[in-house]
Amino acid sequence: MQTTDTAATPPADCIQYTLWQLVLYFLRLGTLGFGGPVALVGYMHRDLVEQRSWITESDYKEGLALAQLAPGPMAAQTAIYLGYVHYRLLGATLAGLAFVIPSFFMVVALGWAYTEFGGLTWMQAVFYGVGAAVIGIIAISAHKLTLKSVGKDKLLWAIFLVLASVTVITESEVAWLFLAAGIVTWLWRAPPKRWGGGGMAAVAPVELAHTTGFLTTLDWSLLTQIGVFFAKAGAFVFGSGLAIVPFLYGGVVTEHHWLNEKQFVDAVAVAMITPGPVVITVGFIGYLVAGFPGACVAALGTFLPCYLFTIIPAPYFKKYGKLPAIVAFVDGVTAAAVGAITGSVIVIAKRSIVDIPTALMALVTIAILWKYKKLQEPVIVVGAALIGLVLYPLTHS
Repeated sequence: MQTTDTAATPPADCIQYTLWQLVLYFLRLGTLGFGGPVALVGYMHRDLVEQRSWITESDYKEGLALAQLAPGPMAAQTAIYLGYVHYRLLGATLAGLAFVIPSFFMVVALGWAYTEFGGLTWMQAVFYGVGAAVIGIIAISAHKLTLKSVGKDKLLWAIFLVLASVTVITESEVAWLFLAAGIVTWLWRAPPKRWGGGGMAAVAPVELAHTTGFLTTLDWSLLTQIGVFFAKAGAFVFGSGLAIVPFLYGGVVTEHHWLNEKQFVDAVAVAMITPGPVVITVGFIGYLVAGFPGACVAALGTFLPCYLFTIIPAPYFKKYGKLPAIVAFVDGVTAAAVGAITGSVIVIAKRSIVDIPTALMALVTIAILWKYKKLQEPVIVVGAALIGLVLYPLTHS
């Protein structure tokens, strides 16, 4: 079993980058990558596939497809898989850590400020502006992903439109439709000569319910509860990081009563105004419940399942990923994923665009990014935050 994880790294002259260059890239993306899962996977494609040519289009598609098929946050799993492509287990581990750690420390710092100063009243004003700008950012990302992944293929367009529509109507991502899209494309493009036998390997879900300890006097029963709950969140919630929010609400507010309604809304807002994966809101929640140990256990419980669900099937994706049947399957899942991503733009927009000023900010963001393609998104986010701080008191007085 160990041999697949430690598969030989390709010759150095076949790789266009070093492991540390990749780690630094994900460290930067985790520090400055705003916009949530839709935008983050779009940045990975733009930077690693289009601009730097470190990752091939097929490897990127495999990573995105695996991230959609497996439970857990899509952006983090895509980052882990891209780390695996050339540097196997070490690359997957370091890429995943580099992507998650910057935003983890940011939300822990915000959690400390929140508890010390009795709430973050300025957050609503910042989110008022940033939330609107983020819609523009992810709309542009979704547009680019659609052009690249779907192209002119009529079958893929049909899958794309179905998944976009289902996501808008249900306001959730239906996991079995991704699998169905892959199977339909596989049977259409590369039907098996004989039914039965062969096929694609399935990976059994791994139950994870462990907590990790730190120093001395800790509330072990509470930390164990936190670890078990967030491991379930990481192991059994499909789709993008946004899909975990309803699950967290049910457990954190309704079942365990760890936070009240306002604290939970603030936790989601923290995730949206900080860079990196949206799922990092678990660190903020864990901090409010049990301090720094709670933040660490919540983050570990959430991200460990998604890490395992990526590295365990990754060798099989690498080994069999070029077979026509697998290529067709991955294309179908990718089209479904991009359709769901595009639908989620509309779902998020309904919550973030609440009046004329926010609608204008979203449209202006799209226009600016369309015209100035090399403009860095953090510049947009900072500008939107400042506008929000000015406009929010005027529109909500």
